[in-house]
Amino acid sequence: MTIEQLLKTAIDKQASDIHLIAGLLPYLRIDGRLQPIEGSSALAPAKTKELVESMLDSVQKKRFDEEKGLDFSYEIKDGSRFRVNIHYERGNIGLVARIIPAEVPNMEDLSMPPIVYKMIDEPQGLILLTGPTGSGKSTSMAAMVDHINHNKALHIVTLEDPIEYLHQSDKSIIIQRELGEDMYNFNQALRQVLRQDPNVILVGEMRDLETIGTTLTLAETGHLVLATLHTHDAAQTIDRIVDVFPPHQQNQIRLQLSFSLKGVISQHLIESINGSRIAAREVMVNTPAIANIIRENKIAQLKTVIQTSADSGMFTIEQDLKRLVEEGVITKETAEIYTKFIKFED
Repeated sequence: MTIEQLLKTAIDKQASDIHLIAGLLPYLRIDGRLQPIEGSSALAPAKTKELVESMLDSVQKKRFDEEKGLDFSYEIKDGSRFRVNIHYERGNIGLVARIIPAEVPNMEDLSMPPIVYKMIDEPQGLILLTGPTGSGKSTSMAAMVDHINHNKALHIVTLEDPIEYLHQSDKSIIIQRELGEDMYNFNQALRQVLRQDPNVILVGEMRDLETIGTTLTLAETGHLVLATLHTHDAAQTIDRIVDVFPPHQQNQIRLQLSFSLKGVISQHLIESINGSRIAAREVMVNTPAIANIIRENKIAQLKTVIQTSADSGMFTIEQDLKRLVEEGVITKETAEIYTKFIKFED
């Protein structure tokens, strides 16, 4: 099998991901579950290497040799696109490719809460979309950008690693920049973006102190900034951002967050009754009460305020799971398992 045939099989089977590991059968992730491709053979190390190298140009091969790992986007002949990670394990090359749907999803299809529409209508500030790996952050972020694109005449700049969904400018102008191809690193690109006259900036991931610090500054200076973090809920998100900085800067960062943050949307993909996956979310809006908690470093109180602030559009992950059970979307058992998982992870 060629890499094109394997990737096409993943699409035909409606998988979300494909895994190639030396010595094993090719695996697909379908509705959250891993399963081997029927009728396939185990991949010899040489075959896995051949498949992976067929995807790379000379520059990518050099980077992979130097860094022993590489993220990039890949497109097959029918136009289908993938987010690809290649790496070494026990001296052999491995690959994980995420299928990127051809159409940019809209917020209605993703059942995005009404308060999120209000958040992205703001002219400036920071909106954080968080969740574990594979929770649909990139998809939700793309839907938010798409909504702005079709409803406002703005300049949107995205900084991604790699570019996943391809946006076509509509009312807005959209510039998409990819790490390695169009920029050397996120922090450098964020410093340059001010000269590009942006209204909206998407930061694919806030990875380090410099990127987080620059992102906060941009959100304070007249830009709407959308960014992602690998955190499980609003409280952990605030702690993660603050804890990145040395102790003598943390009070200043709390102050910046209390002014610039618009909200935190945390999501997890869980199994629905019909076997597909659906997003369960927690939403925190930066009301005066929330801002005061952030400034005074009383993060343990956030959950209580979110639970009791439905009139401001807020709800906890536990409240959303309860709603999904009551609506018959997920089982009570699934909700209980996931509630324990989320608490354990925190």
